[in-house]
Amino acid sequence: MTNGSNRILDEFAKLMTDAAGAAQGVRREVETAFQAQAERALNAMDVVQREEFEMVREMALKAREENAALTARIEALEAQLADAGASKAAKTDSKPASSTRTKK
Repeated sequence: MTNGSNRILDEFAKLMTDAAGAAQGVRREVETAFQAQAERALNAMDVVQREEFEMVREMALKAREENAALTARIEALEAQLADAGASKAAKTDSKPASSTRTKK
């Protein structure tokens, strides 16, 4: 009798092992199908990948920094031009008028 119950238990264990293997195979198939469907849906929505987003974000930050530096440089140059124009105007205003007049 022990031989018969061992045989039944062995068959049952083999059946469960096969069922577990089949379940893993089904799980892999479902995961693959789900991933493919998710990729198709994301491609249809025209979603940007994370790497591309980060690259464009870094480019935008760099452009912003360059823009701020150029703005500061322009303001400094405009200030220099304004100072040069004011000092030039002051020099021409401070010169004495010529005392030589033409006689009639």
